[in-house]
Amino acid sequence: MSNAEKTDPVRQPPRTGRSLDAFDRKILGALAADADVSYAQLGQAVGLSAPAVHDRVKKLRASGCLRRTAALLDGPATGKPLLAFVHVDSTGWCETPELMAVMELPEVEEVHSVSGDTSMLLKVRCASGRALEGLLARLYAMPGVRNTRSYVVLSTYLERTTQAGVTEFPPAGQPQPVHP
Repeated sequence: MSNAEKTDPVRQPPRTGRSLDAFDRKILGALAADADVSYAQLGQAVGLSAPAVHDRVKKLRASGCLRRTAALLDGPATGKPLLAFVHVDSTGWCETPELMAVMELPEVEEVHSVSGDTSMLLKVRCASGRALEGLLARLYAMPGVRNTRSYVVLSTYLERTTQAGVTEFPPAGQPQPVHP
């Protein structure tokens, strides 16, 4: 099997059939800030009626832009104050069933296949340094894991879900605007 066949294509944005307009982005931004709001409250926030917002939310769900609504748990309040990022180096391609089984561990919040000097990047939350050590021991016991590097978070300044806004950049070769 060639390397091209072993790698997954870069994740493409969902094909919605239409692009997001300013109202869609406002709705997504408001839901990202607080998904518990009613359609009436959401409509007031974005300048549309509740039925119009409801229709747009249904379309955003159908298009894949709005995948699901989830509760955001607080790590320390749930007994997991230690946040770390773990780089996993493997002897081969990281998408083996054994390595992907790491997703079943409750400490693992995110799993990414990455480019660079590592194969996989994990975002984990643990109860303590000892719990992180136990998680690393489980990783090392998995076939194909060659090495790990852990980065324990000391402070978090921003942690959020995907945002609806888009920063516009000038085309390559044109100067960046300077803001005082």
